[in-house]
Amino acid sequence: MNKTSRLMDMLTGYASAHQHPFNVAVHMIGIPTIMLGVFIVLSWLEVGFRGFIVNGAWIATLVLFAFYLTLDVTFSLAFLLIAAPVAWFATVIGAQPLATSGTVAAITFFGGYAAQFVGHAVEKSVPVVLKHPVQANLAAPFFTVVEIFKILGLRDDLFNEVQRRIAEMRQQQAA
Repeated sequence: MNKTSRLMDMLTGYASAHQHPFNVAVHMIGIPTIMLGVFIVLSWLEVGFRGFIVNGAWIATLVLFAFYLTLDVTFSLAFLLIAAPVAWFATVIGAQPLATSGTVAAITFFGGYAAQFVGHAVEKSVPVVLKHPVQANLAAPFFTVVEIFKILGLRDDLFNEVQRRIAEMRQQQAA
């Protein structure tokens, strides 16, 4: 499978469960919120090499960026512009006493997920995280960036093709 068809398959699968504007809006807030919670916990893990120390939040950011590069360069760079401030903020929060940073991490993580479930209840769709938990969590930040492009009217040809595929998929399911 080539890079373009893999991207289109992922976008079509994701977008088919995220059509309602309320659900999309909730995800635009909820996914970065979940990321913050995860990154706070990851910021507690530090690795040093020759006097240079990096924490897990920054490592996760770079790993996700590298993975997203295999899908789309433009979306990956946009992800990095969003994820870097989240990783920095998570590092600041993670440096606070454990009771404080742990509480913030738990509230952002579980609150973000609660919001996702509310969005899917409005959409009347099953959250992707229940069907494919690992894939959903790895791909969700990428799809947030994709949604930003869609909202801004960038790369309309891509989104028109995704909507065409969703319509075709729903026609096949109805038949």
